[in-house]
Amino acid sequence: MTIKPLSDRVLIKSVEAEETTKSGIILTASAQEKPLIAEVVAVGPGGVIDGKEVVMTVKAGDRVITSKYSGTEVKLDGVEYTIVKQSDILAVVE
Repeated sequence: MTIKPLSDRVLIKSVEAEETTKSGIILTASAQEKPLIAEVVAVGPGGVIDGKEVVMTVKAGDRVITSKYSGTEVKLDGVEYTIVKQSDILAVVE
């Protein structure tokens, strides 16, 4: 089964968070912050949304930074994804 985002939605997968600090201290799961960097898995087609033309500027494979509490989390085949609006993406990491 696959997930195909609609309109201006983007399917992202979080990049694994660091488990140790730069000084070598191992962090517990509760001390780790939710990662804000994610990889784009799939992109919706865009189009006219609320009377405005939306052009998709991200593509599959891009690494992006998202708003901290944005999107809807879904789990498919044991993998956790988040579906966000393109407007919830703050930047592309190059």
